[in-house]
Amino acid sequence: MIPAQINVEVNEEEIKEYIQQKINQQLTDQLHFVDINRLVYMTSLSKRYLEDEFLHKPSVKLLERRKNERGKRIWLYPQVLEAIKSIMDSDW
Repeated sequence: MIPAQINVEVNEEEIKEYIQQKINQQLTDQLHFVDINRLVYMTSLSKRYLEDEFLHKPSVKLLERRKNERGKRIWLYPQVLEAIKSIMDSDW
């Protein structure tokens, strides 16, 4: 019997990226609304930058929901990301 040797190389970064993509896909399938903190995470933009550049625009304001004037703001998802992408494509 001839001994066999198998070497398997695993790229940990690719595995981490794949897992993160699958997690994001699952979240996408389940989310209907996102808050500012989730937008920060999803876009990798700071809260202040989102506020200054995107969240005051009419197309994004239409997607904003809150119970009362001082209530927590949430946005329709995934429409808010599409609106942000649209602004990036036209204004940048």
